[in-house]
Amino acid sequence: MKFLFDLFPVILFFVAFKLADIYVATGVAIAASFAQVGWLKLRRKKVEPMLWASLAIIAVFGGATLLLQDETFIKWKPTVLYWMFGVVLASAALLFRRNLIRAMLSEQVQLPEPVWSRLNWSWIGFFVFMGAANLYVAFSFSESFCSNVLDVVAKNNCENNVWVNFKLFGGMGLMLLFVVAQALYLARHIDEKP
Repeated sequence: MKFLFDLFPVILFFVAFKLADIYVATGVAIAASFAQVGWLKLRRKKVEPMLWASLAIIAVFGGATLLLQDETFIKWKPTVLYWMFGVVLASAALLFRRNLIRAMLSEQVQLPEPVWSRLNWSWIGFFVFMGAANLYVAFSFSESFCSNVLDVVAKNNCENNVWVNFKLFGGMGLMLLFVVAQALYLARHIDEKP
């Protein structure tokens, strides 16, 4: 359920985009993000720092998209979020000698220190890759690509369609592949706590 809760704004963004356009979808994503935080606050639950960061970034980049009527800002939002996560993990490791992945997972599993370090750096690399992949997809599919290569009903919205589909399905798919690959690697080292 938490996974679906976390994806709530992305799913609503996708649906709103398919039914309307990128500006309506952006407004829906902003509202959904505020609703998420509001729901947790109303139920007196802790709002995780990642959710606060996501809310701030969608409010700033989504707000700029709506205010300036420029979709560039909303397309940068996932990259900024991914790269921020990577910078936080790397900064904690390099500046404070703190492995945040270990801090989150050490109650569930025991791993040797070198494995925790590799795990942390693999997440940093993954976030850097995902940010770059988002930019590539968001800005590499021009109208000429869409009209020459793809046969789509709404060619004038093709580049946004490619990016929105990647944002939901590509992002989730790559995350799933990464987590499965990581689980296979970690299975050799995990010593579960009772």
